[in-house]
Amino acid sequence: MNALSRAVATLAGAAIAGVLLWAAAHVGRHTNGGYWAAYGIVAGAGLVFALSQLRGRRGNPPAMFGLAFLPVLIVAGWVLVAMQPHGNWFRAHVLAWSGDIGIRHVVTLVAVWLGVLAFGIGYTLGLVLEPAPAPIEPVVVPPTHDRTAADEPVAAERREVAATDGTTTVPTTDRTRDEAPVRR
Repeated sequence: MNALSRAVATLAGAAIAGVLLWAAAHVGRHTNGGYWAAYGIVAGAGLVFALSQLRGRRGNPPAMFGLAFLPVLIVAGWVLVAMQPHGNWFRAHVLAWSGDIGIRHVVTLVAVWLGVLAFGIGYTLGLVLEPAPAPIEPVVVPPTHDRTAADEPVAAERREVAATDGTTTVPTTDRTRDEAPVRR
């Protein structure tokens, strides 16, 4: 995965995890079946977010901050501010703006998972701050064969050239230095 696609994959993973949290909020947790279904969906959201990170370690571009962390911070932070236990200027404005743009119901449903949202902000920030690996030095492998000997023609090639050229006659018993004498 290259540097830019990692940022896009992180953002997509966070978005899909957010949709799964929204879906889990619609599952009633008052029965054992509903309880396990809701938390199974939450576990699936974590799995989706983790799978979005399958990549090679190549460090992080500035795009990781702008395309992954800032959107997660804004969306999850919006819900965290809106659901503060005591009212203040920030909470009142975020709730009013949520109502104005028609997402207040979504904000209150996703607010069930405040801990997961806070965890997602921290996790995404940790991905941005991941250090780049040390550069890898190229390994030089010495040749295992003699280049001069490998470039020399074999007896069959010499006979073929001699037959087409007509200038040199090469005996059929010509042996290269690697051939062993044949006894008959």
